[in-house]
Amino acid sequence: MGNKVSIGLLGLGVVGSGIMKLIESQQEELVHQLGCSVEVKSVLVRNLDKVRDVNVQQTFLTTKPADILEDPEIDVVVEVMGGTEEAYHYTLEAFKAGKHVVTANKDLIALHGTALEETAREHKCDYYYEASVAGGIPILRGITDGLAADKIEKVMGIVNGTTNYILTKMTSEGMTYEAALKEAQDLGFAESDPTADVEGLDAARKMAILGRLAFSTDVALSEVEVNGIKDLELADLEYGRKFGYTMKLIGSAECEDGQMEVSVQPTLLSNDHPLAAVKNEYNAVYVYGKAVGETMFYGPGAGSLPTATAIVSDLITVVKNMRLGVNGNSSLKPRISATLRSSEQRSGQYYLRIHVKDQIGAFSEISTLFNDLHVSFKRILQTPMKQKNLAEIILITHQTSLATFENALKQLYELDVVQQIKSYYKVEGDAPDEVAGTTKALS
Repeated sequence: MGNKVSIGLLGLGVVGSGIMKLIESQQEELVHQLGCSVEVKSVLVRNLDKVRDVNVQQTFLTTKPADILEDPEIDVVVEVMGGTEEAYHYTLEAFKAGKHVVTANKDLIALHGTALEETAREHKCDYYYEASVAGGIPILRGITDGLAADKIEKVMGIVNGTTNYILTKMTSEGMTYEAALKEAQDLGFAESDPTADVEGLDAARKMAILGRLAFSTDVALSEVEVNGIKDLELADLEYGRKFGYTMKLIGSAECEDGQMEVSVQPTLLSNDHPLAAVKNEYNAVYVYGKAVGETMFYGPGAGSLPTATAIVSDLITVVKNMRLGVNGNSSLKPRISATLRSSEQRSGQYYLRIHVKDQIGAFSEISTLFNDLHVSFKRILQTPMKQKNLAEIILITHQTSLATFENALKQLYELDVVQQIKSYYKVEGDAPDEVAGTTKALS
């Protein structure tokens, strides 16, 4: 390689513009680190005449992918165009042309990451995607490099800033879901179509990537259990607060003895859990290592410059590999073949809110049902309702299997005293034993 590394940029949206700004502003530092300059030679865009918030010479812009993918002077392709079909095709073409690729495309990695890494190895190319999970937080590098000597047992975290912002507003200000979503959209933290965020799909893609890297196994997107936040009610957040918990959308991945579970679901976290204090649009990932114990990675999970920082950091690694002549060795093949845990193998504590007939013996029937299933209660709260002849009962169980809890739900539906099961959520961590207004249940 000479005194310059040439970059082809696929996409010039928010993140692409951030990359251009960062490379320009950090050029002196890049030359110092790498011993050569890094320059964007060509940028693929859809509209040549669009007004942009970054200074770029018109001669750098092209609408033809071949101008980048077939240019022998371009060493590295940075893909920030989004989508999967075109991005997948262009990435394959780049590898076949001997070009290294850096991306922020979580959808692409979640769906095709394993296959693309295999192609990269075949052509001795690097493929990095730190920015695909948690924006500017170096979580992927932390897992693959920083914790490489450890055996990771569990990864859990807040990996979607939109939903965390919404839940923060609902929790701290009592906003409705609709009002909090609108504020998030007005501030640019949520898309005009927030479906991927609020239904947990964005977080699921990130957890598939985290699970694959943490456990060295293939994790298909279809294997991630997903539940979003759009059906959450303020009542559940308030009851959670009374019990000493905070509601968060938590992505979780665990693997032991070849048995794996990966999920994204609203979860009541004990207030003393580090993730409970992560607010607004910020992300955080908690990693449990067998040797190191517990570590947490925290920071901005999205945004032009945080994401661009992760991409340019990957770019620096690629150039360093080029100088050392070790490209194409950045990824390892999955080491184990894991299967999903059954509901009998999955366990946890659960929050349950039900409406029952306000009559003598109603709670006794419910208690008997759970006792027969060997499920005990950690917390109990019963309150009258405005609706005549009904009461609301809120329970938090001790540890039990998911299969047993699902069986309990099925049997509750069949009880005459149960008018409606309003909600149920997983609980993580232990709240204080004494919480005002609640009863500590006997085991």
